[in-house]
Amino acid sequence: MSRYTDRERYFTELAGTSREYYINYIRRYKAVDCSCRILEIGCGEGGNLLPFAELGCYVAGLDLLGNKIENARRFFEKAGAKGDFICGNFLEDDCLKDKEKFDVILIHDVIEHIEPEYKSLFFSRLKPLLKTGGIIFFGFPAWHMPFGGHQQICRSRWSRMPFIHLLPKRLYWSYLNLFKENPLQVDELMSISRSRMSTEKFEQLCRDNGYRILDRTLWFISPHYKAKFNLRPAGLFSPLCRIPYLRNYLSTACFYIINVG
Repeated sequence: MSRYTDRERYFTELAGTSREYYINYIRRYKAVDCSCRILEIGCGEGGNLLPFAELGCYVAGLDLLGNKIENARRFFEKAGAKGDFICGNFLEDDCLKDKEKFDVILIHDVIEHIEPEYKSLFFSRLKPLLKTGGIIFFGFPAWHMPFGGHQQICRSRWSRMPFIHLLPKRLYWSYLNLFKENPLQVDELMSISRSRMSTEKFEQLCRDNGYRILDRTLWFISPHYKAKFNLRPAGLFSPLCRIPYLRNYLSTACFYIINVG
């Protein structure tokens, strides 16, 4: 199967998850219709945005990688949908400064990739982009869950072992290199290891940067696993959601809705 076809399949999987789970979740706090403006930061090929575009929303996506932006444009054109896709670094560039503000900002599988020293800057740059009453959707895997280090991207099956990312950083780096993982992927995995994004860390970041948490939903079986593994999504048992630290080992996906406090 070609690489392009692989990426298009992933685009379709993301669109299905967004259509079935993200939109209804967001609708609990914001109407999603043709008057709604949606921005996704770290949009990749734009799969998450397609269902919003199908509903008539204006959608815009920003990503660091030019090849993903080009794919997003191709896939949207093929789907007969409209979207505005921009290549740029959200932490450094002002590529969104001429855009109007947004009702909803999507940040899915991104915050765990931001280095700890830049996380507050990331949060601060969101505020000027958000309309009054606008909301931000965050989705990320808890660091402590079996594959919270994103080690599934590794080549060797030994590097993809569950919980292997919880090794001390130096030992983890040595382990990945022992199995000759791609140096660029090792750098990415070590960045996620430095981030170690847990529910506690995320909620502290919200408080420190002047955001209010409107909702937290933790998933024992991530909604995306339905498309990826044909597993039925399941929320984490409510009493476990209230136990700090333990909940991170059991949460394959963490959904948050926040706004400016």
